[in-house]
Amino acid sequence: MSGDQALKQYQETNGHFSLVRNFRLADLVTIMNGVCGSLSIFSSARYLLTNDIDDLWAALSFPLAGLMFDFLDGKVARWRKSSSMLGQELDSLADLISFGVAPALLAFVVGLRTYLDTVVLTGFICCGLARLARFNATVALVPKDKAGKSKYFEGLPIPSSLFLVTILSYWTRQGWIEGKEGIPFGTVTLWGGESGRGEMHWVSVVFGLWAAAMVSKTLRVPKL
Repeated sequence: MSGDQALKQYQETNGHFSLVRNFRLADLVTIMNGVCGSLSIFSSARYLLTNDIDDLWAALSFPLAGLMFDFLDGKVARWRKSSSMLGQELDSLADLISFGVAPALLAFVVGLRTYLDTVVLTGFICCGLARLARFNATVALVPKDKAGKSKYFEGLPIPSSLFLVTILSYWTRQGWIEGKEGIPFGTVTLWGGESGRGEMHWVSVVFGLWAAAMVSKTLRVPKL
């Protein structure tokens, strides 16, 4: 479907819930990815209120469920031979929630809570946002294989943040989180006194490097 045809589809559909009626099955699967990311965020918030470890485990698990739906939406679209501009935008927005915002909040919850930590985590989210926007704008320029699929990703794909979530899960199991043994490797004070705005956990550097890798133009990750 061309861009003009796709826009015409939504322009000529009337009714209060016309947007919902225009959803394809793949779009509904994509939205479930966003649902999982949102539930992870709320579970993280609930953990901060209750300190119930089950809430933290739920928050750590939902992004993985989101990955399952992220994988399935493309399969469903190809099975139904139905894709849309709306679906592409939904996919990016859902990915930002499940693999950008949710993992950053999880990092905060487990212990990356200094002022500089939050600056790095904000950069992580924004780099994920920029990476998704670039993908939508330039996907047509990336070389394709015989099946029409892109041969590689420019920069780390944002679902790769699940590797960081896996590390946070391991730390949670070991008790290396805020309120227990604390984040591994400790902190460094870049300026000012201890516990001031210049303090940062060494682990935040990993999130910063991951953010840089997501927006890299030269890093090419082959698609499986």
